[in-house]
This record gives sequence, structure tokens and C-alpha cells, in this order.
Amino acid sequence: MSTFRQNLVRARSAIVFLIGLTLAFWLVYSLETWNPSPVNTVPSTVIGLSSDPTEQRQHRPLTEQELQWARTAWRYFENNLIPETGLVNSADKYPASTMWDTSSYLLGMIAAKRLGIVEEAEFNERVSTLLNTLATMPLHDDLLPNKSYNTRSVAMVTYNNEVTERGIGWSAIDIGRIMVPLNILVWQFPEHTKRVSDVLAHWDIDEIIINAEMYGADVNESGETLYLQEGRLGYEEYAAKSFSLISRDVSKALDYEENTELVDIYGVDIAADTRRPSEFGALNYVVSEPYVLDGVEYGWDRYSSELAKRVFDVQRRRYEETGVLTAVSEDNIDQAPYFVYNTVFADGKKWNATTESGEDASEFRTVSTKAVIGFHSLYENDYTAKLIDHIADNFDADRGWYSGIYESNGEPNKAITANTNGIILEALHYIQFGPMMSMSVDANAQMVEATETE
Repeated sequence: MSTFRQNLVRARSAIVFLIGLTLAFWLVYSLETWNPSPVNTVPSTVIGLSSDPTEQRQHRPLTEQELQWARTAWRYFENNLIPETGLVNSADKYPASTMWDTSSYLLGMIAAKRLGIVEEAEFNERVSTLLNTLATMPLHDDLLPNKSYNTRSVAMVTYNNEVTERGIGWSAIDIGRIMVPLNILVWQFPEHTKRVSDVLAHWDIDEIIINAEMYGADVNESGETLYLQEGRLGYEEYAAKSFSLISRDVSKALDYEENTELVDIYGVDIAADTRRPSEFGALNYVVSEPYVLDGVEYGWDRYSSELAKRVFDVQRRRYEETGVLTAVSEDNIDQAPYFVYNTVFADGKKWNATTESGEDASEFRTVSTKAVIGFHSLYENDYTAKLIDHIADNFDADRGWYSGIYESNGEPNKAITANTNGIILEALHYIQFGPMMSMSVDANAQMVEATETE
């Protein structure tokens, strides 16, 4: 018996290692097969879910044209990297960025690596430098990332890129989005786990969650920090999923039914948020982006699949009724007011195009490049083929993809941004490998094979 005990003692490190390996395998398997269920435990009473959820597309290798599109999108990040900080400019040559744009860069880079566009050494260097910056950057009230940073100095700045010592607050939605690539790095690139842990140790994530909802922070004219519930239908659920992955209770934020009404547009019941801007201080846009991101990053659940299909179908219906190709989302534009929400529905108006302050921007409605390639990656049907033909050359080969094409005159919207180019890389990744958060064994094998043939 004593010999057995001695051998057991000698083997204890190996036993601990095997237990840890088994636990790690179980956690990775759980994440890769994870499909978040909506918080509702009763049948849908508002939305009315279809009995036949949208089928997931069959994935395939990219065509040579699509692979070239991916290389064009990556060119943006080659041009706009700040090597000393690891940050990337949110718009071409503009030295500022948000957590949302940083997430677009990280997710675009992960996609580019899997597609064989970025070599492993470059990938690891870029990721390590960026994570070191995220783990040491100044924070608003020493709690959470500020809404914007100068990409060269990592100073907290206003949205006009003016330095502010304290910061201007944080965005719960932006931070929720950057949790997506951080989760991917931990589970699929474990060599970066320690640096991701350093980032999360630097940030106080619990400040975001109050009563199972997400709260952002603003600073008023008196210098007080105001905590404001953040997120509207689509974006709210999308961002909340990443917090649920790290065991935060965001059950209210995940509830697709709580603040939802149906709006009939061309015979399609669109789900819109009932929280009015006049009462809650935030516009309630129905746009393509959150549903595209939910699909290409997580893989749709039953609710997001249904809502995404309706948002897509109503845009196709508008084309059928008017002859105007339609793929709307929020985008930077290349002229004042420089950012426009092109929506299916917002603030009580169908096909409302508006600025962030609620001013009419109908003359700046565009076919959004990221919405087109996003929907094409998810559905790939006759209508997405028409959209693809419309935007197939909407890029500068040396700088990246333009954000869209103006409806009014067919001219390109020549704004070039991290968000557009990052989402395009994610969408092209989806065509070949499926959702970024849940690569299957087959997809991993395809990735290895694709990389070896490059």
C-alpha cells in the first residue's frame, strides 16, 4: 500500500495535468457546440416564430474572386495598423478607434488567418501587441474602456479625437462586441489566454451589468457619470450573448420579446423595439448589421434566425416593389454628416435614413457593402447575387472596400473603415468555415488544408 501511495504521489503532477486537459477539452467542446437559447420559456407571443427555422447554408471554399475580396479587405488593416500600440484606425488614416472597431479588426484578423491571408508569426505579433495595449490602457473612471482612443498615443479622447484625461464614458454594446474575439482567442488560440486574462483583470466588467441588463456610462455637463441602459432590439441581444459566455446574468438583455412590436412593411412583420427615443433617449433602429453579425459570429438561434430572415425579406420585397436594390445598415459616409443610419424602420418611420441626432438623411441612403456581403454569405440566393453584382467592384485595391453605393446617383460612398472591412472578412470566413465562434472539426480540417495550399 505504501508503494502505491508513493507512486501516486510521484504521479500527482501528471494526474493533475490529465484532469486539467480533460476539463479544458470539455469547456472547449461546450463552447463550440453552444447555441444560446432565448430567455423565454413560453411560446413566442409577439414575434410568432416560424415552425421551420431558416436552414444554415452549406459551406464551401471561397472562389478566387472571393479570396481576392478578402485580400482587399485585409489591405485596410495593413495600411492602418499602428505598430507601436497594435491599434488600427477606425477610418482610413484617421488616428482614433473604439472598442467596436477594435473588435472588427480582431475578428477580421482571425478570419484572415484562417483563410491563409495572414501568416501565423504576423498574427501572433499583432494580437500580442494589441492585447498588451488593452491590458494597460487608461480607463474611464479606472473601470472600463473609454468610448474612443487615439490609436497612436492610446490617450482617451472624445469622438472628435480631442484628449480627455477622464474619458467620456463607456459603451456596453462596444465592450460586448469585443468580448467575442476575446472568447475566440481563449478557446481557439490558447497561447494568448494569459494576455486575454490580463485584459479582463484590467477591466471591471461587472460595472456593465445591472439587474440582468447592460448599462453604458456618459459624463454630463456637471462631470457626473450617468449609468444608462444600453441596447435596442438586435444589438442588445447580440452584445449580451458574449457576456453570457463569461457567466454574467444578462437574461433581460437576451429577451427578444420584452420590448418588441411588429411593424408591417410590404406584408412582412418586422420586429421593432417599443422603447421610444422621446422617453428613453436612444433611437431604435432596425438595420441589417446586428443580425448579420449574430449569424456569421455565433450562428443564429431560433429568434435571431427568424428576425434576420424578416429583415432580409423586407429589403428584397422593397426591390421587387420599387426596382431599387436595397441593403441598408448604419455606415460612415464620405461627406457631411459623415455617419448615417439607413434603416428598415426607426423612430416610427419606414425606410428612415437619419443621423445620430435624428435629422433626415434620406439623400444619403446607400446600398451598404458590408450588408450585401454579409447577407450573401448567410443566404447566397438570387437576390444576394443581384446585390453582389452591384457592389462587386466597390473598392480601392490598395486601400480596402468602400462603405457603399448611393441610391440616388449610383456613385460609390468612398468612406473606408475598419468596420466595413472587418465584417467583410468575417462574412467571407463564414462562407468557407461557418460561424467564427463554433468552428467544427471539418471546418478546422478545411482551414489547415486551405492554409497548406496557399
